[in-house]
Amino acid sequence: MDSRPPPDPLARLDARARPRVRLGIGAAVVLLIVALVTAVLVSAFASAPTAQVVAPTGPPAVVAATAPPASPVAGTIFVHVLGAVRRSGLFEVRAGARVMDVVAAAGGLTARADPAGINLARPVSDGEQVYVPSVGETRAPPAGASAAGGASGAGGAGAGGVHAPVNLNTATIAELETLPRIGPAMAQRIIDYRNANGPFASVDDLRSITGIGDKTLEALAGQVTV
Repeated sequence: MDSRPPPDPLARLDARARPRVRLGIGAAVVLLIVALVTAVLVSAFASAPTAQVVAPTGPPAVVAATAPPASPVAGTIFVHVLGAVRRSGLFEVRAGARVMDVVAAAGGLTARADPAGINLARPVSDGEQVYVPSVGETRAPPAGASAAGGASGAGGAGAGGVHAPVNLNTATIAELETLPRIGPAMAQRIIDYRNANGPFASVDDLRSITGIGDKTLEALAGQVTV
């Protein structure tokens, strides 16, 4: 006969329950780890700075091109200024300008200019030649030039039929060309010499200019001064 005691039913039940208990604990641990990892990831994403996406507010601004100014040629005239001004020559002024405007364009009056002989308010026209007289001047302005006061200067002598001597230190090329034996080239040499060496001290200084000799000085006697 078998002397071993009969198996205990409760022990069998306990042996069967142990694996289940172990399996339940393992699943709980896995779930706990998953929960911890999820919490860490959520915390990390929550603390990360949120990227801002700036949507364009509209198309780039287009700057319209500025229209070019009107041509300076429009509405202007040309006037030739001679006589007792600082810079004789051809000047472009606005249409409707007056004598005072062209005199200002020519640098203004010289110290020898005669303001009493100038009508500064007179309008000028395109292609006009304006002549500004010097103090005490009685010779007529060059042919084709109108006196700044408004009188015509075409031909003829001044009052009493006497031509005033041409001042070598203030004369323009046009004025010098009215002298005997002085053409455009010689008049330009006189102007160049004056610009390079300063005012003439005497009429005899003309001898320093190439092409001017005794005969020319004799022809100029009484017609030039300094």
